[in-house]
Amino acid sequence: MRSKAHIKSHPLHPILIGFPLAFFIGSFVFDVLYLLSNNLSFRTTAYYLNIAGVIGGVLAAVPGIIDFIYTVPPESSAKKRAATHGLLNTTNLLLFVVVIILKKNETINYSVLVVMEAVGLAILFTAGWMGGTLVYRNQIGVDPRYAEAGKWKEEYHDEKAELAVAKADELKVNQMKLLHIGKRRIVIARSEKGYVAFDDRCTHRGGSLAGGAMICGTVQCPWHGSQFDVHNGQVTAGPAKEKIKTYTVEERSGVVYLTL
Repeated sequence: MRSKAHIKSHPLHPILIGFPLAFFIGSFVFDVLYLLSNNLSFRTTAYYLNIAGVIGGVLAAVPGIIDFIYTVPPESSAKKRAATHGLLNTTNLLLFVVVIILKKNETINYSVLVVMEAVGLAILFTAGWMGGTLVYRNQIGVDPRYAEAGKWKEEYHDEKAELAVAKADELKVNQMKLLHIGKRRIVIARSEKGYVAFDDRCTHRGGSLAGGAMICGTVQCPWHGSQFDVHNGQVTAGPAKEKIKTYTVEERSGVVYLTL
């Protein structure tokens, strides 16, 4: 699924997360050095790294929220994973904000603050692990480009009984386009036999079929490899058990119409 917050198909969220990660780790390291040496310069450095980490975390969260809302497929295992990923990162940010505030209190035991930072890093690493799963397993933010099958396409439409969704020569054979029609996500695609349309949601775990591959009249989910016949929706390879819904498509006067 191509990221909604990107620069030339490069998603912004993975680019930005390296900064808060480095700053938070750095603040913990310098605070430990302060405890070991009682050198105030280490404590000062850790304090400013704390602040930089929070700022970097907020900046990284913006494209992350955009992708959570608009890129992660709804009603999918990835949506639940992304929600947990976001909640963990939010908890980590709030924890480090508290650490920054408490560092102004000279009466507090500084070791307690270092322990809080360690807990924050544990949360951060857990969230990072889940983020990696979202990218490398669920392919969130991945921009699929297939040889001779054109680039990623996506459109938004108001819901009505019949829609003009493509020009007759718009898509290449085996190319797909994701349509957002009201709350529905439908894929319009071109097979060797002509245009077809089917639900974007894989019936196994909710993966986006538009983010998968289509060849010889079969679309494959990118998450676990389930395959479906694009003409009738039947499962041709598991682990999916249920067929996907297909829709009537008609070409008239060089325009492709979809009937809901």
